[in-house]
Amino acid sequence: MSPEGEVADPDSPVLHADDLGIVHGDGLFETMLVREGRVCGLDRHLARLTAAAPVAGLPAPDPGRIEAMVRTGVREWRSVHAGEGMLRLVYTRGREHDPSGDPTLYLTIAPVPDRVESARRHGVRALTLPTAYQPGLAATSPWLLSGVKSLSYAANIAALRHVRGLGVDDAIFVSASGTVLEGPRSTVVAVIDGALVTPPRDDGVLPGTTQDALFELAESEGIGTDQRPLTVTELYSADEVWLLSSVTLAARVRELDGRACGAGSVIDVADLVHRSAGS
Repeated sequence: MSPEGEVADPDSPVLHADDLGIVHGDGLFETMLVREGRVCGLDRHLARLTAAAPVAGLPAPDPGRIEAMVRTGVREWRSVHAGEGMLRLVYTRGREHDPSGDPTLYLTIAPVPDRVESARRHGVRALTLPTAYQPGLAATSPWLLSGVKSLSYAANIAALRHVRGLGVDDAIFVSASGTVLEGPRSTVVAVIDGALVTPPRDDGVLPGTTQDALFELAESEGIGTDQRPLTVTELYSADEVWLLSSVTLAARVRELDGRACGAGSVIDVADLVHRSAGS
C-alpha cells in the first residue's frame, strides 16, 4: 500500500470480521471538520491521537502517513463535494487472530449531519446525567482510559439516545461528587464573570481540541480563561454555557435540565470558535 493509502469503494468491505476495533472497541478515533478544502485542527488531533496511543497500549501512529492519507481523502472528497465534511480517523489493534499483525488504520469522510447546522444556529437543550466517575480516578486507574478518545463509545451513544427519547438534544455528564465532566461528544465551556471556564482535563475529561484552540485565541485577545472544577449550579447561573466539538464547533446550551440558560455574555464565543477552528 502506498503511504497515501488506498482509496476504497465506500460500498465494499474494508475490515475483517475479527478486527479488535469491532469485537472489543479496542482502538482510538478522531473526528475532524473538513472545510474549504482543509481539515480543521489537524495538528491538534494528531497530537491527541499520538498521546492516547501508549495509554491504550497501541503502537505510536505515523503522523506523516496519516497526513498523506488525509490529503488523499480531502482531494477525493473535494472532487465530488463542495460543502463541509466529517472526517473520521480510526486506529485499532488489528485482527484478533493475528496478534503480530499490523494495526488497522483508515479514514472516512461523509457529509456533516443535519443536526450540526441546527445546533450551531439555534443552540441545544441538554440534560445533566449522573455517572459513577469519582474525581481523581483517572490518575490512579489508567486502564479506565479516562480522557482518551476510545472506540468504546457505546455508553456515550446510549446517553444521547436516552436524552433524545426524552425530547432533548444533548447531555452533560456529572461525576459522583457533582462536578461537571463533559458531553457525550463535546467539551463544556461556561462564561462566568467575563471569563471562559472549562472542567480540568486531567480529571477524566477528554482534552478538547476545539476548546484548546478557543482558549489559545481568547488569551491572545485578552479574554480570561480557566480550567477548574465546575458544579451544575454554576452552569445554571453562568452568563452562557456552550458545548464545543470538532464538527459542530460551538452550540450554545439554551436550556439545561428544563431551566433557561443565560444568553447575555459579552464574549462572542461562537465567533471565537469559528475563527480558531483552523489553528
